[in-house]
Amino acid sequence: MNKSLSRRKFLSGTSMSVAGLMLESNLRNVGLKKQTGNMDQEESSSRDVMKEVMKYRKIDAHAHLYFSPDTIEEQLGFADRLGIEKLSISRPFTGDVGTHQDVIECNNLIINAIKKHPDRFIGFFTLIPTFAKESLEELKRCVDAGMSGYKGYLQVKVNDPSYYPIIEKLIDLKMICFMHTYSGLGRGGYRTKYGNLYPNETIPEDMIDIAKRYPEMTFQWAHIGAGGDWEYQCKALKDYPNIYIDTSGSNNEAEMVNYAIKYIGEDRIFYGSDTSYYQGVSKILDADLTDAQRRKIFFENYNNVLRKGGYNVD
Repeated sequence: MNKSLSRRKFLSGTSMSVAGLMLESNLRNVGLKKQTGNMDQEESSSRDVMKEVMKYRKIDAHAHLYFSPDTIEEQLGFADRLGIEKLSISRPFTGDVGTHQDVIECNNLIINAIKKHPDRFIGFFTLIPTFAKESLEELKRCVDAGMSGYKGYLQVKVNDPSYYPIIEKLIDLKMICFMHTYSGLGRGGYRTKYGNLYPNETIPEDMIDIAKRYPEMTFQWAHIGAGGDWEYQCKALKDYPNIYIDTSGSNNEAEMVNYAIKYIGEDRIFYGSDTSYYQGVSKILDADLTDAQRRKIFFENYNNVLRKGGYNVD
C-alpha cells in the first residue's frame, strides 16, 4: 500500500488551511462594508462567529485518518478548534482494487487510534466484499476490537450480492452501513445524470435498490458536498427513510443544506467534514436553520442512530 501523502490529502489540507485562515482571521470579528453613494462605510459586526461555532455539540460523522505519523494530532487539532467532541473515523482502501491485507492495514490504523483516544474517536472498519470469507472474519475482528460501524469504498457497489452477508451482519449488530457515493455532473461540455470515474462507485439508484431490499438497515450516503449533483442526490433519496446523508465535502454551494432539509428532512442529515473541517461547520451555520435543527444535524441525529446499537456518545 502506498502510504505517502496523496494528492487528494494535499489538496484537502491546503483547502482546510485557507478556510481556517479565513474563519479565524476574517470571521472572528466580521467587518461589513456597505456601499453608500461614493463612500464605503465599514460596520463592525456584533456576531461572534467562534462563539456561535462553540455553541453546538458536534459529532463528525465523516472523518478520516491517514498513514502519516501526525495524522491523529492533525485531526484532533481541527476538532478542538471547532468544538467537535468525537470524530467517526475510517480509512478505506482507496484504490480501484486491493488485497485483503490492504484492508487489514487500514483497519489496524483505526483500531490503534480508538484504543489511544477512546474518548475522541468512533471507529468504522472497511472491507472489500469480494473477499467473502475473509471479510466476515475481519468484520468480527474489528467488532471485537471496539469498532462501531462500516465504511465501504468504490471497489464494489453497495447493492452487489457480495454485500448481502455483510449487510445482514451489520443489521444484527445495529451498525451503520456508510458508503462512499457519488452522482456526477457529467463531462465533455454537457450535463448528464452521471459522470462517474469509477464503474463500481455507488450511485443513488444502487443505494435505493439495497435500501429497499434491507429496509431495517441504516445507510449513510456520503458527502453531498463532494462536488457531485447534490440536488439530484437529495431528490432521488428523499422517499427512503433508512438512507441518511452527510453534508461533508469541500464544496459550499449556496442553499445546499437548505435544499437537503427540504427534500431529506431535518432528521436524516448528519454533519460531517471529510477533513474539510471549516467548510463542514460553516455550511451548517450559514444555512437558514433554527437552533433546534442545527443541534439535530451537528449532534443529535447521528448520536440517535448510534444509540440503536449502543455506540452513542452519551
